[in-house]
Amino acid sequence: MDDVDPTALDAAGIAALVHDGRTSAVQVARAHLARIAERDGEIGAFQAHDPERVLREAEAVDGRADRFALPLAGVPVAVKDNVDVAGYPTRHGSAATSDQPARRDDELVKRLRAAGAVVVGKTRMPELAVWGFTHSALGFTRNPLDPALAPGGSSGGSAAAVAAGMATLALGTDGGGSIRVPAAYCGLVGLKPGRGVVPLPGGAPEHWCGMSAAGPIARTAADAALMFDVLRGVPGRAADPDDAWPGSAVLSLGSPFPLGRLHPDHRAAAVGVAARLRASGTAITMADPPYPRTLTSQWTRRWHAGIARDVADLALARSALERRTATMARKGGRAQRLARPGEAAPQRWRERFLDWLDGHDVLITPATATGPFPAGRPTGRHYLPTLLRSAVRTPYTPAWNLAGLPALVVPVQVGGCPVGVQLVGRAGEEHRLLAMATRIEQRAVPTTAGAPRRVYA
Repeated sequence: MDDVDPTALDAAGIAALVHDGRTSAVQVARAHLARIAERDGEIGAFQAHDPERVLREAEAVDGRADRFALPLAGVPVAVKDNVDVAGYPTRHGSAATSDQPARRDDELVKRLRAAGAVVVGKTRMPELAVWGFTHSALGFTRNPLDPALAPGGSSGGSAAAVAAGMATLALGTDGGGSIRVPAAYCGLVGLKPGRGVVPLPGGAPEHWCGMSAAGPIARTAADAALMFDVLRGVPGRAADPDDAWPGSAVLSLGSPFPLGRLHPDHRAAAVGVAARLRASGTAITMADPPYPRTLTSQWTRRWHAGIARDVADLALARSALERRTATMARKGGRAQRLARPGEAAPQRWRERFLDWLDGHDVLITPATATGPFPAGRPTGRHYLPTLLRSAVRTPYTPAWNLAGLPALVVPVQVGGCPVGVQLVGRAGEEHRLLAMATRIEQRAVPTTAGAPRRVYA
């Protein structure tokens, strides 16, 4: 074991070493704690982190009689700041919340621990998980691939922890792309499961008017599949590359939101994935889904209403919130007073898309239109400019939260750098998406001829 770096292993590899007795959960934890001590001062992925607690948890895993059968034996997992972990405060990315530690684990954390995982800390997020970047009054996070850039959000701390080798897996939540966007920007796999497949934090029956989901962030699709099955309560299945390989796929480059322009590298990533699938025998059609003209307004109303409900449920004073968050809470409260967003519009969109997809197995789109913000920006900006600058970067993800369908981001290599591509499927097809991802992750695709040097601002 002395010649193996546990921070470079995948989840299955760590669990296998712990099962065989070639290492222990404590040794794995110490290696990851050393990596956190080395890198997190610069990256800022963790909101709360207790090395002594981590080692005690690892010792408990080593002492379990069933550790030889645990699918995540000794695997270090980071947990987003909006999910309760006993002994850690749940700040929801906000200085307005209490710093009192949670008294018990969330059901999602219980499932991870039952599978042998070791929680290495709580990760940063923007206030109330509102934005597609990760900074707030509590601090900001840098992208391990390029510390001059942000990691995206809102699960940016979770993605940064995995990308930097400080955790093997991470738990995120996604109400409009909050798992998929940071996965794309950090060169990782991120899965937003379909509605109701994985429990929501706190056991909530729904969140953000049905748009939120919890899911895994991992370095590989196989690791994401392993964690996904633990989270949904059916551990043990792997992502088989030959599992229901698609006979037909649709490639779409059209933006669901009428904002922003697609960067050539992000176009090349989606087109390159379609070309690789075609070379493997998949029939490719190029067409845009029948996005409703009201898609932007339907999603935004639910986003605002969900934020207003979070503020009320957490009993937060609006005066203590960031100014842009308080503005959104006011807008959401007004929307709820006029008419609470219902299920009719999302259901119509879901049915319309599924009718359109009939005869095809999967939809391929860019994950994001362009790259992330520079690290630390747009700190201090008001609601509208922050909204517009965010929306032009991430128009491809929210439609699938509104529809409640599974969507996954997987990285491919464009010009030697990872760029995310999004795969969207029908309800219950998470494993089909994961199987596809195992065939294309980190594969090189051609760069668009004449594409400019990648510069994000």
